[in-house]
Amino acid sequence: MIQEWVWERYHLSGERLKAIAEEHMAEKPFDDYFAKTADFMLYVEKIFELRQQGGYSELSFEELENMNGYLFDDIRPENYETSYANPAYACRVLGDVYGPFLAWLVTEIRGLIPLAFQGRVADMAAINELFIEIYNRFENTMPDVEEIRNIIYWYVSDYSDQTVDLRIRQQLDPSLTFYRDIIMYSDLNDLSYLYQYGVCISDNEKKIAEYLNNQDDKVIDGMADTFVQGYVRGFEIYKIDLSAKKNVQLRANIGFERVLRSAIRKFEAIGLSVIVLGEAVHSINKKANRLGLVSCSPNPQYDYDHRMDKGIYLDKALCERIAGVTRTAYEKYRQLAELFAGPALMEVFGEAPFEPEVKEENIKLTEKQEKLSVRLAGQLADITNQYIDAAEISFTIIAWPLPSIGDDFKAIMDATVEVNNLDNDAFRDIQQRMIDAMDGAAYMHITGINGNRTDLKVSLWQLGDPEKETVFENCCADVNIPVGEVFTSPVLKGTEGILHVSGVYLDGLNYRNLTLEFKDGMIAGYSCGNYEDEAKNREYVKQNLLQNRETLPLGEFAIGTNTTAYAMARRFDIGSLMPILIMEKTGPHFAVGDTCYSHSEEHRVYNQDGKEIVARENECSRLRDTNAEQAYFNVHTDITIPYDEIGAITACFDDGRQTDIIRNGRFCLEGTEELNKALE
Repeated sequence: MIQEWVWERYHLSGERLKAIAEEHMAEKPFDDYFAKTADFMLYVEKIFELRQQGGYSELSFEELENMNGYLFDDIRPENYETSYANPAYACRVLGDVYGPFLAWLVTEIRGLIPLAFQGRVADMAAINELFIEIYNRFENTMPDVEEIRNIIYWYVSDYSDQTVDLRIRQQLDPSLTFYRDIIMYSDLNDLSYLYQYGVCISDNEKKIAEYLNNQDDKVIDGMADTFVQGYVRGFEIYKIDLSAKKNVQLRANIGFERVLRSAIRKFEAIGLSVIVLGEAVHSINKKANRLGLVSCSPNPQYDYDHRMDKGIYLDKALCERIAGVTRTAYEKYRQLAELFAGPALMEVFGEAPFEPEVKEENIKLTEKQEKLSVRLAGQLADITNQYIDAAEISFTIIAWPLPSIGDDFKAIMDATVEVNNLDNDAFRDIQQRMIDAMDGAAYMHITGINGNRTDLKVSLWQLGDPEKETVFENCCADVNIPVGEVFTSPVLKGTEGILHVSGVYLDGLNYRNLTLEFKDGMIAGYSCGNYEDEAKNREYVKQNLLQNRETLPLGEFAIGTNTTAYAMARRFDIGSLMPILIMEKTGPHFAVGDTCYSHSEEHRVYNQDGKEIVARENECSRLRDTNAEQAYFNVHTDITIPYDEIGAITACFDDGRQTDIIRNGRFCLEGTEELNKALE
């Protein structure tokens, strides 16, 4: 029940918006900015009222489609060059002083769209009032820019006890059912349901929904079963008691509702309630990666332009407040946190690789803010881990193609189903042969061919009891679907050399000729070939791959064994479109950041042969009890080198012996030759 005073705030702000849209009291060119923005806000208000009064459900598919188009048209690529949400345009028209702040404001206002669909009146009123307060400063005068900054700062700070609290609850509480209800109770044959979420609906969402609607129940249930069983196997393999947990968090792409409905039923059949997480609305809660039930971005450049919007308001006091509010929220939802089993993620691939334009007008973090941001991320991770023990939860992740991948979509979907269902047991046996050959080695030596300049030495853990211990985990299709890989946490000391990959797609961004130099396991140099200006290349790598840190450790070394997936990528020429989830299985890969056992190093894990995997930490994570800020980085990004760029992967022993695992892009260890058949 919404309180009367909240309704009063909302209605009063709505009346003021109507006046702003008509009165044009701000100086030119700001009058146009405020009038257009007020018009947009009133349009969202109209949708909200339609939903409250029941009229929205009576609209035709075409009317819903047109309405959705209007909501997102201004940030689509074809219109973005003249959108006030574009920092470059805002600065060009409104000036470099006010432009960044007013572009930020438009972006925060766009949060009204999902809020209207969810009926969150108090949050809508707060955004309306923020806009009105800033407009009032421009009415008949030009304000000091610091006055505008302060208004934004106190809006973010004052409401953080509500916005941060709700975001944490959304991640933990299955009683928040807005998204789940759409999935479970809509008529999925009527694609009008796609317009009930309040997000941008593209051809991808419509076409994948149409495709899945035409599949047999057996196919749909098979896709869902692979997903759910992978989640269950994660608990079994790591010997975690799933029966002690009650809630699983679902993240996926809109359009897959038929598979998601089947998956939800299967999760419920094993006693798990499903939390369907929506995308973050407010700037304070947004991450570099969009998390939750999402649609394809209407414009990745828009997302990129606003990835560091916290630079407007982030300072030490606000960081302390965010940490405090986060701790209070987790304490409030302590019981829900204890029942949380972990996330189940259904990724998609097939969108064109995105290489952003770097704009000087974009908001950036200062050097001081970068350090504050890194420190805050560590504090928030520590707080989360105090309430959600990483050793007591698991996850699973799977990926499916989108129709935008091209004319071969149906064939690629069939091939992906095959890849996601490869024989676990066959891969486990082959991978065990590799592990047996590498255990006891002092280091692995990786070199490139065909233009790849990799020449890297990766130091390995030394075994205390080879009969009972192993260095590598034998990973099949459980938490990471599909199979397969063997991986370890390298010893940092002695890990050195060059890691190079000609092209790789990481977290939605394209990197050309990415080069990382390691010294004692830490990144000592970095660059890429995206831009002619070397300074821009380094900035791009630092901001996105290193996430504004000066360095990161090599947290994982792995050898992917899924040559079937590699062959699929080559057959359809979709290597640049494949997600890292699959691509990491198609060659050796190297993760920068934390190890795979981050925050759960004390939890003993074993391979199927009964040997304990002892390489669960490195020299950084070993500091977890004495200096947590230096122990963890809250980053883990996999970088894969394709087979055809691998000259050799060789296990090197202290006594001079050398054993090749891969030579000239082919598996050459006895008993692993079967993997090469897909490469021929």
